[in-house]
Amino acid sequence: MARISSDPLMVGRVIGDVVDSCLQAVKMKVTYNCDKQVYNGHELFPSAVTNKPKVEVHGGDMRSFFTLVMTDPDVPGPSDPYLREHLHWIVTDIPGTTDVTFGNEIVGYEMPRPNIGIHRFVYLLFQQNRRGSVVSVPSYRDQFNTRMFAHENDLGLPVAAVFFNCQRETAARRR
Repeated sequence: MARISSDPLMVGRVIGDVVDSCLQAVKMKVTYNCDKQVYNGHELFPSAVTNKPKVEVHGGDMRSFFTLVMTDPDVPGPSDPYLREHLHWIVTDIPGTTDVTFGNEIVGYEMPRPNIGIHRFVYLLFQQNRRGSVVSVPSYRDQFNTRMFAHENDLGLPVAAVFFNCQRETAARRR
């Protein structure tokens, strides 16, 4: 009998659709609007994620550097994501034990705006070999490939990951 995984990244198909595995060696905390923390598989409305979140890295030390990638693997819709993935944000050179404000934003934050169905928005944290080691910068957001980006920049597997679900918000829901 096959063993069913309880890992939320497996259940939510982040592992498989976006990356091959995740080491989960570092803790990462993503918080919107000071009080809405991102937990795997929880739903956040577009109106709650308009501004860039606070992303804290709880691991490594000031000599360790990390790259944060935020992506949507469900473009244009989860039933047929033929434009997979859409890049929402990249911050490099984040020192360990700090947050993204200490890093270098190479692709500005783009708020989630799902049109069709429930989309997953994935935050992935990669450990860099050294500061300034991310040199391959994507020139477009559409059809971004996290695996290829990690490979081109010698980032290896992510050391932390978290995702939330988001769907189009009706006018009644915003009230």
